[in-house]
Amino acid sequence: MQIIKNDLKFRSAPKLRGTSRTVSLVGVFAALHAALYLSSVGLWRSWSIYLEPLEGLILGPYAGFLAALIGSLVARAIKPTDLWMFGIIAEPVGVLACGLIAKNKWKPLILMYITMLGAYFVHPLGRQLPLWTILDVLAALVLIYPVTEISKSLFHEPAERLPFIISLAAFIGTVMDSLTRIFLLIPAGLYIVLGWPPEAVRFAFIMEAADSYIEDVLVIVVMLIIGAPIVAALRKIPGMKYPLS
Repeated sequence: MQIIKNDLKFRSAPKLRGTSRTVSLVGVFAALHAALYLSSVGLWRSWSIYLEPLEGLILGPYAGFLAALIGSLVARAIKPTDLWMFGIIAEPVGVLACGLIAKNKWKPLILMYITMLGAYFVHPLGRQLPLWTILDVLAALVLIYPVTEISKSLFHEPAERLPFIISLAAFIGTVMDSLTRIFLLIPAGLYIVLGWPPEAVRFAFIMEAADSYIEDVLVIVVMLIIGAPIVAALRKIPGMKYPLS
């Protein structure tokens, strides 16, 4: 009987360690997510978009989503804005996209993408807005399957390939964040709740499109410089398996 108890204890120990490690990392990433939002200045989304790809790729779709959700909620509770509802939903969804890529699950990601994008084009206001304002959204849709395929061995690929893979995954996650905001604003009808007339929505899309494209580029650059070395370093830690969820 004692041998059986010892065997069960031995088998459960790695699971407990894995769970506690995941919980700890969720807390760390949630705190970082909130801190980046609170220190944000400049472009229309928060600085947490530079963390979102790593949250998804390292933590995975479930733990990553949770970390981003907690971080977003805490940050906006401390520093609320009139548009708080966009970030709380969009940032975790952007992380979820990167997590699904890390888990090689392109089908649910494309389903989410097509659902939101289709709702946008079905909506009368979506059909009236200039197509050039969402070119990055259309490009990311095309990239989802090939990027997921080349990410199958993300944590086993040669180090020189990591910047390329991670930057593409980051681009898709960032655009998914943007698409979620678009979906909430137009098909979900938040522009009505906010009291924005169609002319104001059109003006915002045209004026903010350039900022959105700049942020896409900045996320890619940040991942090239910082993201790949972080993932490369994590791969060297013995006993760690990524993504965590």
